[in-house]
Amino acid sequence: MTEQWVQVKGRRVRLSNLDKVLWPATGTTKGEMLHYYTQVAPVLLRQLADRPVTRVRYPDGVAADRFFEKNVPAGTPRWVRHHWLPASPGDDDGTMLDLPVLDCLPALIWAANLGAIELHTPQWRVGPRGGVRAPDRLVVDLDPGPGAGLVGCAKAAHLIAERLADDGLTEVVPVTSGGKGMQLYATLDGSRAATAVHAYARDLARELASAHPDLLVATQKKTSRPGKVLLDWSQNHPAKTTITPYAMRGREHPTVAAPRTWDEVGPDLDQLTWEQVLARLGHVGDLMP
Repeated sequence: MTEQWVQVKGRRVRLSNLDKVLWPATGTTKGEMLHYYTQVAPVLLRQLADRPVTRVRYPDGVAADRFFEKNVPAGTPRWVRHHWLPASPGDDDGTMLDLPVLDCLPALIWAANLGAIELHTPQWRVGPRGGVRAPDRLVVDLDPGPGAGLVGCAKAAHLIAERLADDGLTEVVPVTSGGKGMQLYATLDGSRAATAVHAYARDLARELASAHPDLLVATQKKTSRPGKVLLDWSQNHPAKTTITPYAMRGREHPTVAAPRTWDEVGPDLDQLTWEQVLARLGHVGDLMP
């Protein structure tokens, strides 16, 4: 194993195996992943700020085994922020987890070097001493069934945004997931508890599925999915996490959860790679609130 120590914003970080290919289909290496995370850090860190991070690690690349990691691993540097937090804040059985908060570039690079390609975060944040705050965003995950694709997601996204606007949620950002579908993020003022936001998202999804039965479903039953888009409201539960905007995905190609403009959300919508996301940032800027 080849390794080196580098200084990142005043912290000493160990890097290893930078030439290891993580995406065999494109030959994309670990070093290129670290380059992406370094370049996108100014906007990604805004989304990671004060949110505990569940990592999906691919130590031998996306074609090999992966594993989800919530707790900080043995050997975590002392300067990586972490808090003991309930597994499901406000709706838990007493289970506690020691969760990291990747709120600086050294911590981000430390995690990426461990093969943490995907970074998943909840819709709530924590205070400086680990106090859990109410959600500051609502997410609706759009998961296309067979035959629906991103075209179906784009149609659904506009319907959902219009409905959210009726309830005063006008700051809504579409994000292509880097996988099959997309997410919509609506900014909240933090006045509602996670359980209330979860219930609102559930009722909204069921209402929209009832109003548009040819396009939308609000149930996970596979028999109801072909040609339709699932409105997955469950990710607003305080125990759940969603891929963080600007984070990479462990798919066949090195795609990214990419914020989009509403003008892009149409029949030509597609997923974006890390190279495309970096190229876009210069002319579209950061689209997330």
